Amino acid sequence: MTITRDEIRDVLGPVGDTLAAEIAATGASHKELSEAWAWVNNNEALLNDGRPLPAGRVAELAALLEPEDEEDLP
Repeated sequence: MTITRDEIRDVLGPVGDTLAAEIAATGASHKELSEAWAWVNNNEALLNDGRPLPAGRVAELAALLEPEDEEDLP
């Protein structure tokens, strides 16, 4: 079952339609999105805990959630 907009909002808070659609298109679960969000916001702590780097859908979601580099902005 594809993650719902409400589940996405539960993890991320308010999000735009484009990002929500991109997340849903990954086929990710609520748990995978939560894990990706944790990696994006606290990767150093997770690494210090000995957790392996994200892979699969979690890595894909983390890439979607990563903020853009300021160098990439016009």
